[in-house]
Amino acid sequence: MKYFLLFFFFSFTVFGMAQRPDSGSADNVVVTSSKSKTLVKNSGNGELLFNVSPKDVRRFKAKGLVRYSDFGARGDGKTDDIDAIAAAHAFANQQGLPVKADQGATYYIGGKDRTAVIQTDTDFGTAAFIIDDTNVQNRNAHVFLVSSSLRPFKPEGVASLKRNQQKIDVSLPGTCLVSVTNSNVKRYIRFGPNQNNGSSQTDIFIVDKNGNVDVNTPIIWDFDQITDISALPIDETTLTITGGRFTTLANKAESRYTYYSRGIAIRRSNVLVDGLEHRVTGEGDHGAPYGGFINAGDCAFVTVRNTTLTGRKMYETIGSAGVPVSMGSYDISINRALNISFINCRQTNDINDSRYWGIMGSNYCKNLVYDHCTFSRFDAHMGVANATIRNSTLGHQGINAIGSGSFIVEKSTIYGRNLINLRSDYGSTWQGELVIRDCVFVPAGGKTANATLIGGSYSGQHNFGYTCYMPERIIIENLQIDDTNHPENYQGPAIFANFNPRMTDDSYQEKFPYVKTREVILRNVTIASGKTLRISDNPFMFKDVKVDYN
Repeated sequence: MKYFLLFFFFSFTVFGMAQRPDSGSADNVVVTSSKSKTLVKNSGNGELLFNVSPKDVRRFKAKGLVRYSDFGARGDGKTDDIDAIAAAHAFANQQGLPVKADQGATYYIGGKDRTAVIQTDTDFGTAAFIIDDTNVQNRNAHVFLVSSSLRPFKPEGVASLKRNQQKIDVSLPGTCLVSVTNSNVKRYIRFGPNQNNGSSQTDIFIVDKNGNVDVNTPIIWDFDQITDISALPIDETTLTITGGRFTTLANKAESRYTYYSRGIAIRRSNVLVDGLEHRVTGEGDHGAPYGGFINAGDCAFVTVRNTTLTGRKMYETIGSAGVPVSMGSYDISINRALNISFINCRQTNDINDSRYWGIMGSNYCKNLVYDHCTFSRFDAHMGVANATIRNSTLGHQGINAIGSGSFIVEKSTIYGRNLINLRSDYGSTWQGELVIRDCVFVPAGGKTANATLIGGSYSGQHNFGYTCYMPERIIIENLQIDDTNHPENYQGPAIFANFNPRMTDDSYQEKFPYVKTREVILRNVTIASGKTLRISDNPFMFKDVKVDYN
């Protein structure tokens, strides 16, 4: 039994984590089961050794759960408990048992390079967790990693794909999350102070066992060649994480783009996070940015609800263009993820306090949802296919996005500079439709400002790696524009920003033409200033847009 457990756990952990390089030292755990007492021991080389006596195995299984104190966690707020926490989860994963934190405990987690892997339901309850980032061995090591026991594999015989292709000639063991890459094609060639040479064309979508692509996660690119493909089976059951009061003691590192990953990474599909709280303390006049306390990636069907998070302090550094830039630092990061929802969530700090960066950032996602949320920002950097914001309040950084499909904003209040900002560093592109219903727009949070509904800019001189589109159709119904505090000589709110001030007549030539909006439909737009809604400060650029004011 002893050697079976040792081999099983070591092999499973190593191979199960091989595809996840951001997991820190989650694979350096060895378990035995001998007649000696239950003991957790650090070997000194980063490897965690623990033994669970047969008596304790029977006791834990009879109890039906594992507590951190069962593996030596003190919970006194001073002793570093990360080894005991990691051991408790490793044993629970092996036995299929849920984990429950000890009520009233305060677990101190220092800077050790250790990640606790969660594969079973976990109840953090009312316990507190202090995550000390002031002296971290490995900033890429997540504190917790929610992972699947299912392993990715490479489907055979898929050489190319077409945009919106409905079926793939492949047989799968069940519904899978399929990721494809063509490293020979670059997309999202960023423009501006953080300019870069783009990223390899990639996509992620859901495919059933017969090869049918989920219509809600369509293929968004043509793949003439596939240089990498993987399929990860989707867990059928929901893993639930509840409670927990987390406090991060912020790092004091140099303000550079050296992101810290010291939170909860979700790399499993079908996960519910409910009732979690995260606060940040100790932020000074400098620090390295964070890549999301909740960091969801390579997963689908994740819901975060009744959760309180914290916006991070904004610091400056030098961008890739050699000029100062404000660094993005996030408490929510979503990358290569599908069907991700935040429901009844909020943040601890003022959503209109510009000292703090927007709380959320995302890349390569589909079907993102805010519902009953109060956050400083929604943001999709390298594209989202379909997004919905409803019953929510968005603060000083508002709504920023590029992507495709339908973007729906309803029954929400927006305090950003624009109602929706199409990110200019990625071509201000949205290939699809914008729908805005029953909303209130307070430009710049009520500060003196011109009101513009759709923001962005596009010179037509930069190759972003794709054709850039304005929304083909924009539907705005029952919108209240509170532009009471406006500057002198204010001409009234504009539907579109002046996307290209140089394009004032037909002599201007775009190397990379912008596909402009075809139609704007307006229904019941009220304006506090009493001014009239205009097309733009640049009417020439939008002269062919059909505007229906009925």
